[in-house]
Formats: sequence, structure tokens, C-alpha cells
Amino acid sequence: MLRSSNALNALLLMAVVMCALSVVTSQHKARRLYIELQKEKEQAQKMEVEWGQLQLEQSTWATPARVEKVAAQKLRMQLPKNGQVQFIKLNQPLSRPVAESATHANGQTE
Repeated sequence: MLRSSNALNALLLMAVVMCALSVVTSQHKARRLYIELQKEKEQAQKMEVEWGQLQLEQSTWATPARVEKVAAQKLRMQLPKNGQVQFIKLNQPLSRPVAESATHANGQTE
């Protein structure tokens, strides 16, 4: 009986040691993943800040006043004078709706 008791105690001790090791391993892995998560959140925050800065920069570069200034100074563009503008009257619209393009002149569809 003593022998089986010692064997059972040894088996239980091994089970407890294995459980303890698995708890330690799980805790270590959880801590490592949490640290990685925090780094990724920090990176996402930095990217959001950069995105906001880029949007602000884009809106600054694309203001109509700036575009007109660059066009006038660097490209030497200027607004046409009244005599330089010509209006062209079209007899037909440039494009017809899809439903009309499938209709023949006599009103029948293809």
C-alpha cells in the first residue's frame, strides 16, 4: 500500500509541476502578446496623427488661392480677357442617355 501511495504522490507531484509550468508559460505568452498589442496601438496612434497632418497639408496645398497663385507665378497662366472667350452652341447634346441610344429613329428598339 505504501508503494502505491508513493507512486500516486509522485504522479500527483508531476501533474502539479506540469500544471505550474503551463501556467508560467501561459502567463509569459500573455504578457508578451500584451506588450506587442500596446506597441501596435501606439503605432496606430502615430499613424492617425500623421494622417491628420497629411490631410491638413493637402488642404493647404489645394486651396484655390494657392493654385491660382502658382498658376500665375510659376506657369505664367492668366484669366482670358472678355474678347478672348468664345461660346460654341451645339445643335445636339454631346452624349445621349443609354435608353435613347437603343431606340431607332422610327421609335422601335433593337
